[in-house]
Amino acid sequence: MTMGKDDFLHELDVEVEADIALDKAGTPPDDDADWVLDPYEAQVEAADLNSLHSAIEALETDSES
Repeated sequence: MTMGKDDFLHELDVEVEADIALDKAGTPPDDDADWVLDPYEAQVEAADLNSLHSAIEALETDSES
């Protein structure tokens, strides 16, 4: 079974939204080794997730037209 472009974008969007929600909730990492986070790195990751989410939305909008 092959996944269409729209299906792929939808699945990716769901994953990114889940990561953004976890980031906003301040959910601790699963692995104890990941507990020490540089605040700058956390901000960069949040910005990257939001940028990715915006790009996915733009692609979904383009594919609908």
